[in-house]
Amino acid sequence: MEPKFIISEVFSTAWKGTKSQLWILAGLLIGYCILSFTLTAFAMPMQSSIIGKIIVNVISALFSIIFSLGYMKNIFQALDGEEPQFSAYGQQTKNIITYFLASLITGFVVLAGFLFFIPGIYLALRLQFFQAFIIEENAGIIESLHKSWEITKGQALPLFILALVMIGILILGCILFGIGIFVAVPLIYMMYGYVFRKLNTPLQILE
Repeated sequence: MEPKFIISEVFSTAWKGTKSQLWILAGLLIGYCILSFTLTAFAMPMQSSIIGKIIVNVISALFSIIFSLGYMKNIFQALDGEEPQFSAYGQQTKNIITYFLASLITGFVVLAGFLFFIPGIYLALRLQFFQAFIIEENAGIIESLHKSWEITKGQALPLFILALVMIGILILGCILFGIGIFVAVPLIYMMYGYVFRKLNTPLQILE
């Protein structure tokens, strides 16, 4: 099956969207890093006990999930030509459990893929858009995984190449004095969001 997206088009479109909202997207990412570091620093005394470690890990996981969901919503807002809204983070709290369980299932499936000699990378590529479906369509746990599997049918190779490009961008961002990461990460998110919509378009038309 022919690729449903062209890497150069994905990059150029994502770069355009990233540049238009770079200060906001980079600022949100920097803010997350600062808050995460602060949370870790203040939680250090609590980690002396098992219960304390559990509490800290749960809080850190919730914080990470809320940011991931909200930031992805911001990316979709930017792709729509809108200014990313901070309110997106509060709106996505309803999807925390769905996202967590879908992530857990995906993790187990991918791990099983490696253990039983089924290509784990292939499974990861096919299931990667569950988060986007949860955010964009309020899809449930199994529904989001099923839809991701459907839209990526026949697209494993181009998605693998795209993943390599994203890794290259991330490495380049790290090399550029470290601060390049705050440009690379929003760009990667934007590429992910654009490809998701590109792959999902045929299904939306059929519906």
